[in-house]
Amino acid sequence: MTSEPTSDPTMTRIGAAVQLGRSGQKDLARDTLTALWDEIGADGDAFHRCALAHYLADLQDSTEAELSWDERALAAVSDLTDERAQRYLSSLQVQAFLPSLHLNLADCHRRLGNTALAAEHLSRVREHLGQLPDDPYGEAIRTAVRDFRVDDPTDLRR
Repeated sequence: MTSEPTSDPTMTRIGAAVQLGRSGQKDLARDTLTALWDEIGADGDAFHRCALAHYLADLQDSTEAELSWDERALAAVSDLTDERAQRYLSSLQVQAFLPSLHLNLADCHRRLGNTALAAEHLSRVREHLGQLPDDPYGEAIRTAVRDFRVDDPTDLRR
């Protein structure tokens, strides 16, 4: 098994757009990813839809828009298989995506004042923590869960 991603032109385009956002070109990154979403379509490849929606959520100007993209990312996971994810990177496990996706939803709901929904998604995060790898990514999610307060409207992503 290789720990390097295989060639995937769509993931390359997604990664390039994400880098635009990280370099401060948020509007260009959002426009690029939105155009790619339109190209792939709401019924396109689940792996691509999940990645796109996940990254697009981070580029939104409102919590409501962010929530909408986070919901799309979670919906795409229900159509995603380990086999498909592993065609991109052999170590990927779809269940390991769930803690981050639910944490993002909990964060949005908390900021919107929907504490019951925030608590529900936080509970789902905790159900799936065992799926996380024992690496810096997994530890970052675990730390965010430990520090998460349902009644604190602070934005975790910023």
